[in-house]
Formats: sequence, C-alpha cells, structure tokens
Amino acid sequence: MLEMQKKLSNTFYSILSLPSTAMGFALSIQIAALSWLMRTKYNLDLHEIGFVWAAGPLAGIIGQPIVGLISDKVWFWKGRRRPFILIGGTIAALMLFALPNIDRISGFFGVGNIIVVAVFVALTLDLAINVSFNPTRAIIADVTPEGVPRTKGYTWMQTISGSFGVLAYALGAIFGNYFLIYFGVFLVLAFSLIPMFFIDEPRELRTTVAGTEPESKTDWNQYLKLLFAHSFSWIGVQTMFVYMIGYVEQKLNPSSPDETGQILSISFLILNAVGALLPALVLEPITEKIGRVRTHLSCVAVMSLAYFGIVLLGTSSIIVWILMAVAGVGWAAIVSLPFAIMSEKVNKNRMGLFMGIFNLSVVLPQLFVSLVLGSFVQNAGDKNIIFIISAVSLAISAFLWFMVHDSQVKTVGEKVFAKGH
Repeated sequence: MLEMQKKLSNTFYSILSLPSTAMGFALSIQIAALSWLMRTKYNLDLHEIGFVWAAGPLAGIIGQPIVGLISDKVWFWKGRRRPFILIGGTIAALMLFALPNIDRISGFFGVGNIIVVAVFVALTLDLAINVSFNPTRAIIADVTPEGVPRTKGYTWMQTISGSFGVLAYALGAIFGNYFLIYFGVFLVLAFSLIPMFFIDEPRELRTTVAGTEPESKTDWNQYLKLLFAHSFSWIGVQTMFVYMIGYVEQKLNPSSPDETGQILSISFLILNAVGALLPALVLEPITEKIGRVRTHLSCVAVMSLAYFGIVLLGTSSIIVWILMAVAGVGWAAIVSLPFAIMSEKVNKNRMGLFMGIFNLSVVLPQLFVSLVLGSFVQNAGDKNIIFIISAVSLAISAFLWFMVHDSQVKTVGEKVFAKGH
C-alpha cells in the first residue's frame, strides 16, 4: 500500500476519484450529445429519443446489482472492484467512439432501422458505465473509514468528477459535440485504467466502526426510505436531461441545430460547474453542522424552486442559464451526499450489492421517464410541462427526505453530550 493511501492524503482522494470521473465524463457526453445526435443527425422524434434513452436504465437494472453482488465476493487481478472498472471503462470508450458513427455501423451490418443500432450502442455504453460506476463508488467505501473521511471521499469524488463534467460541456459548447465525443474516448480509457495501479484494495472489508461496534448490519427501513426519496430526485433530473431539447426548441427559438446544441451544452455546463464546486467546498462543511440529510433535502428543494423559476421566467437563454446555476445546488447534493448517507446504513461486507440496489433508485426513474413520459411530453402543446414535472418531482423528493434518519446528527449529538459531562 502506498504511503498516500495510508495517510488518506488529498492526492490519494484525487486518484481515488478518477475512475468515477471517467464514468461521469462518459455520462456527461451521453447527456450532452445523445439527444442532440438522435434529433439533429438521425431525425428521431422526442418519444423515439426516449426509447433510445431507455436502453441505459434497462442495462442498469440488470448490470449494477449483479456486478455489485459479484464484486463483493470475487477477487482477481488484485482486487474485487478493479476488474470491473478496467473492463467497463474500456467498453465505454469503444461505445463512445461508436456514437457518432451509428449510421456507418447500421450500413455496414445492413440494418435498415437506425433506431435498432442506436439502442444497441446506447445499451452497450450504459451497460459499460453501469458495470463500472458501481465499483468506482464502492471502492471509496472499501478504502476509507466511516464518518468524515468517507464523506470526504464522496464529496471529493463529486468535486473532481463534476469539474470534468464542466469540462465536457465546455468542450461541447466551444468545439462542438463531435470533438467532445472523440476527446472523451481517450479520457475515459485513461482515467479507468491508470488509477488502478495506485489504489490498493483490502482483501478483507472492514466490519467494525472505529473498533467499538460489532459487525455492521443493514437498516432496511431507513435504506428503503432513502431509495424512495432518491428516486423522485431522479425523475426530476432525468426529465430535464432527456427532454430539455424540446423546451429549447419551442421556448428559446434557436436558429440552427448547432445553436440548440450550444444552448444545451452551456446549460449543462453551468449546472455541473455549480455541482462540482459545492460538494467539497460548501456542502461538506455544512453537513458537519446540520447533518447530511438536512443539507441534502434543502439543496433538493432549491433545485425544485429553480425549475419552477424556469417555467415562470424562462423567456431567454440567459435567464435559463442563471436558473440552471441555482439548480446546480441540488445537483451537487444529489450526486454526492446520498452515497455517504447510504453507506452508513448497510452491511459493509455487502457494499457492492447495496450500491447496485441503490442504483435502482436511479435507473427505474430513468426508465419511467423514457418509456412513460416520452409520448406525454411529445404530445404536450406547451413544453413547459418538462420543467413542471421536474420541479414537482424534486419537491416530493425533498419532502420524503424528512423521513430518513441522519446518523451523522446523532453522532454529533453524542459528542456534544460527552463533552458536557
């Protein structure tokens, strides 16, 4: 084990964050370019784009729990998470390369319906991301102790991953989505492979907390409440990601497909810029004072208000971008804090499995958005419905988070009590 890992140095936290950053970058490319490609290059309708997006959640339902369960039990290539990160990252890079070449792939194999090939590429890409995403998050829990060090691991993960997400949307806005995709091929491959040479996975996972508690057990009641609350957040987020192009086309009147792509890229850039800066710099200190759950639900509520603001005030791209910055407060929390909250409510020896199950609170909402809401949004005369659905879903999520117990608050309270006596 390298000295930086023993000391849990900032350098180690940075390297530990890179595999997740690779998958986040691939996902950012998917968000920035998939709907745009399907709409502008392949002329698909909104509900057909929804079918393409549905491939990802289907892959996640199957992939993440299975990979999580397997990665808890196996050990090869000197790790339990390492093999899945290496394999998934390589396949993700190859599928990114395939995205702008779907028409060529369709012609080469003689497939007349381009949607079939698009779904296959999207399915394989998202399966690769899902195969890797779970282990990239579980490995953080594997190599960090509970409490502040683990929260730091997940907030650093989001800060670094979010920063590269900002880079992704900046590249798309400045150089175009084709440049972004091909740049992403190399970054995803490098960030998946290289860090694995610097992270030493423990052969036996920790089963005690600071040497004072027996083997950790799963609090199923709290775990399920957490999944339910988190799922409504993702209905709100995914609705915006998939269908915002319809809102932009109707409400902001772009003059060309390139301008449409630019508006979307800048919107997602701003959202992710705030999402990258807040976790380690702002949210982590706040959680130490009021707890993770209160911090999280407050941020989700802010995101809901921002989306309602777009419905009421979004008459220009500038206003939309300002409100997307406000929405970034919620995005910063959604992609960082729930992992730390969840990791302290489950059996640590089965972290991969529970990370996989936890992912169902992401992929099932994504599937609902793609298969159920697609035709509804397509047929709606007023595309404000996109942000209305998003805002209401996030408001429900914020309310449901009140039912989740914050173990961090309890720990802080116990420390205060101990000091007073």
